[in-house]
Amino acid sequence: MAGDEANLYTQGLVLLCGAVVAAPLFKKIGLGTVLGYLAAGIVIGPLLRIISDGEEILHFAELGVVLLLFIIGLELKPSRLWQLRRDIFGLGMVQVLVSALALVAAAVVFGAQPWPAAVVIGFGLALSSTAFGIQILEERGDLNTRYGQQAFSILLFQDLAIVPILALVPLVAPATSDGGGSILTDIAITVGAIVALLAAGKYLLNPLFQVIAGTGAKEAMIAAALFVVLASGSLMQFAGLSMAMGAFIAGVMLAESSYRHELEADIEPFRGILLGLFFMAVGLSLELSVISENIVLILISVPVLMIIKALVIYGACRAFGSSHNTSVQIAGLLPQGGEFGFVIFSAAAAAGVFSASTASLLVAIVTISMALTPLAALLANRLMREVADEEMDEDFAGAGSDVLMIGFSRFGQIASQILLAGGSDVTIIDQSADRIRSASKFGFKIYFGDGTRKDVLMAAGIERAKIVAVCTHKQEITDRIVDLIQAEFPTARIFARAYDRTHTLSLRARGIDYEARETFESGMLFGRKTLEALGTSEDQAAAISEDVRHRDEERLAIQAVEGLLAGREKLHTRPVTPEPLIKPKRESERLDKPVKEDITLSDPA
Repeated sequence: MAGDEANLYTQGLVLLCGAVVAAPLFKKIGLGTVLGYLAAGIVIGPLLRIISDGEEILHFAELGVVLLLFIIGLELKPSRLWQLRRDIFGLGMVQVLVSALALVAAAVVFGAQPWPAAVVIGFGLALSSTAFGIQILEERGDLNTRYGQQAFSILLFQDLAIVPILALVPLVAPATSDGGGSILTDIAITVGAIVALLAAGKYLLNPLFQVIAGTGAKEAMIAAALFVVLASGSLMQFAGLSMAMGAFIAGVMLAESSYRHELEADIEPFRGILLGLFFMAVGLSLELSVISENIVLILISVPVLMIIKALVIYGACRAFGSSHNTSVQIAGLLPQGGEFGFVIFSAAAAAGVFSASTASLLVAIVTISMALTPLAALLANRLMREVADEEMDEDFAGAGSDVLMIGFSRFGQIASQILLAGGSDVTIIDQSADRIRSASKFGFKIYFGDGTRKDVLMAAGIERAKIVAVCTHKQEITDRIVDLIQAEFPTARIFARAYDRTHTLSLRARGIDYEARETFESGMLFGRKTLEALGTSEDQAAAISEDVRHRDEERLAIQAVEGLLAGREKLHTRPVTPEPLIKPKRESERLDKPVKEDITLSDPA
């Protein structure tokens, strides 16, 4: 027993060491942590043979996928899930069916497989890896993008498809005379389990967490979260569904709960560790002997699998209205086989649909295709087209005001509200079609146009404008617009948004009428309010703020002549020293009081 425990600790230490070394290294070179975990597993297992029981670790590490689906469910409210129904049951179904039919044909024609085996192989390979796909989306921050949501919808339907695919195995296996009754029983159990889980989610989960939260026991809350995930997953597994699907349903049921953020924070550390372990376990379970014995077949099968699925996914996405770039991204993300293929192929081998050696070969093909997923995703990015910003008609009917504002991002939106509230007429032009549509919902009149073009400025009424407010958020664009206005409309008064201190000096050197650093005023206000919260009076905080502002302006004047590194002595401010608890003095006396020069502030932005 002691030897087994020591071996367990040693394996854990080796796996943690591999994760600590490989994940940051691969992340640093741009290949992603998923490929790093896979590489670590291959080195630890098949190459060095430090750990040999990769299959056992893989079964345990699949809990990482279960926890991942639970967290995703927490982020998806039922209303949001309903909005995705077209992608789930439309796009997802088309992808699975068309991919399966194409792969069945390939297995019969090129793999010389009998049709029963080809059917199981085709449907098993049609499924993609939920763990790999979503992990890559999360790493890139793309899960909530259009292509991320469509990819997730496809994966979600694939998880649902596991049940009928597993039910298909006994139908095509030899001697299935009594299969009909068992299938009806399985369907009844599946439906009953889903209904039971939905009922529990609606009537039991929130009261459960309310009671536990009332005790204040943090560890009990974590235990309850893990219990809900594992219990819902086990219930679905008993019904023939995947554990991941059960965890996902539980997460969706809790998506509108007041405990959602607490649950997500409790589960996240376990999810991260176990999901990394899952990817390492895939590498550990890779059978190099199977690969070496069938190297030619694998070198042909893996790219054929990935190309067929990528083409089908691209075509399906295009048929459902996705753009070329979105379709390419999804096709590059989901061309691999999935972890649930392991389950399907094992069940098929046990039922006699094909041999155990064929199952091992299929597992190797799936595993290698999973390992190539990050590279396929990188390749997909290279196949994307350069897309210009969406164009709209440049219609300047009614344009021409006292103020011409160029750029309507956050800075311009705030500034325009002040102007409009003061009764000024403002003509606003922006080059983002999406921003124009959004702003029009709130009553703003914005014109589509490129502020770096003279004809656009003239059509927008620059010759009638008393002030031109350049509120674009990119420094180089702002400079181009300022240079154009000064060259073509020298009498125009220019107010500009500056990016930082260096940009401020550059704009002042151009001789514009006014500039404002985009974060300076908000930072000043934030600092003043923080002082007040620490006990400084409003008058004292205002005086300190004005002193900082005055010194900053003095330094800018010096820097304009001597360079950016000049004027550092102006960084020293006169802080207000704490006063003893005595009779308060008059405000004027307090401000004239000598103080120490003992605090140095960093250079304001």
